[in-house]
Amino acid sequence: MKKPYIVSCILMTIFSWSILGNIYAQSTDSIRVKFINSHQTIQFGGTLSYPQNTKAKVPAIIIVSGTGPQDRDGNMGGTPMFKLLANLLNKNGYAVLRVDDRGVGETTGKYDSATTKDFAEDALTALHFLQKQKNINPNKIGLLGHSEGGLAIAIAANESKDVKFLISISGIASNGLDALLDQNDAIVDKAPIPITDKKRYNEINKLMFVTAYHNANSTNMAEKLDSTYSFWKTNDDAYVKSLGIEYDHFRFPIYMYVHQATGPWYRYFVRINAEKIISNVKVPVLALNGDKDPMVVPSNLLHWKDYAAEGGNHNVSTHLIHGVNHLYLPESSVKNPSKIQPSAFNTEASDIIAQWLKSLK
Repeated sequence: MKKPYIVSCILMTIFSWSILGNIYAQSTDSIRVKFINSHQTIQFGGTLSYPQNTKAKVPAIIIVSGTGPQDRDGNMGGTPMFKLLANLLNKNGYAVLRVDDRGVGETTGKYDSATTKDFAEDALTALHFLQKQKNINPNKIGLLGHSEGGLAIAIAANESKDVKFLISISGIASNGLDALLDQNDAIVDKAPIPITDKKRYNEINKLMFVTAYHNANSTNMAEKLDSTYSFWKTNDDAYVKSLGIEYDHFRFPIYMYVHQATGPWYRYFVRINAEKIISNVKVPVLALNGDKDPMVVPSNLLHWKDYAAEGGNHNVSTHLIHGVNHLYLPESSVKNPSKIQPSAFNTEASDIIAQWLKSLK
């Protein structure tokens, strides 16, 4: 897809970063690292943290973020989710590499032109970097994915036997179209709007998503989406008139949606076949989901076990965490974001992860 890795000066740069990383790892528990992909197109910046007083080679985990450009700490909803996860994993004997997404912080590249498959390749780039580090056991490296990162780590496991285990934290395990429909149904259901408008949103969302699905590989996708919206709008105007609504506050962001849907990420994502991907995962899997999560609905959790079993993998453990949302925070935190100051990842989820990691050793 891209040019092979040929520039010797970049090779020397990688070697220098690797040496520096090994030196610093012996004197500190956390170091800033940089590495480059094999196509010499993107330089990644991240933080590699070790269990305290690391002497022998340790297993490692790479954190893979979800949709939207995020920094290495995963600062979302007022909490550094990935940093908290890294602390948890370090305490359980694992080194952790968390990386700035493309175009964020110290990582170059352009996020908007990347797809879920590209993010899987980024995770494997990080894995190959870790395999060269002195204090890392190269045969015990796994991936932890949040949200869309769940699909990315599953794709990565399909492409490389170097991935030894997967941890999904509200990771998507549904086909792309289904994930979009489920997410928007859940968001609309919780929205403080009239039932009539909820019905209208669900109707137009489904029409647009299905149209995007069927035209994801076409050159006239935008025209198809505009046509679908115009047809719906004519019928919807008549519906609103029949209800006697004088001031209609309903708005569908048609221009914004078409712009998003015609981009490379959406075209790829809406056609993702999660069943095919996960059925090809042959490594141990731990999957968690919050029961108050509108972004990745709880029923999604079942797919991890069911799809993996289709491919003969029964080493899958799933857990539904009660009372938490997509960020593993109490549902009430959505209304009071200023009060969010967690010092650790959700206790129940932390205990489950810790026990599962022990079972791998």
